[in-house]
Amino acid sequence: MPRATLTDPPRLRERYQKEIVPMLMKERGYRNPYQAPRLSKVVVHMGVKEGAQEIKILDAVANDLTLLTGQKPIVRRARKSIAAFKLREGSPIGLKVTLRGRRMYEFFDRLVNVAMPRIRDFRGLPDSGFDGQGNLTIGLQEQIIFPEVEYDKIKKIQGMDITFVTTTNKKDEAKRLLELLGFPFRK
Repeated sequence: MPRATLTDPPRLRERYQKEIVPMLMKERGYRNPYQAPRLSKVVVHMGVKEGAQEIKILDAVANDLTLLTGQKPIVRRARKSIAAFKLREGSPIGLKVTLRGRRMYEFFDRLVNVAMPRIRDFRGLPDSGFDGQGNLTIGLQEQIIFPEVEYDKIKKIQGMDITFVTTTNKKDEAKRLLELLGFPFRK
């Protein structure tokens, strides 16, 4: 089997263009392929509450997130001080990566086909994470479900929030698009 190169489009994007768009056009009655909803970006966010006290933990989590997404994360900082949480304005509290294009499709493919089957007792994800704009947000409790992360080298098991942003603002269209892309919803 020939090996994929950087000039080859991701297999999920090819499948979207050749199979999913015609299927959506037929199901929904779209006249133009550009009317069909598509995935516009994927945002991965990790909150690191210890980032303000120990910068080494923040760096280790940033390295893990870079391995998972193939892109360097940006550091999110606190907007205001909260004394009860021992939080000062401007202290680092999280990491965020916004994926588009090739990296987005490759991350989505690895998440659905490699990482999610590794979750213990996995029976699909609920569709309750949709907002009113056709975007889905899910939460994962561990980054170790991804094969890129070596269990022995992690300093802290960290969860993450993943938001799938679509071009539609209707929940049923967005859900159908994600189902066709292979997203495992709970039955």
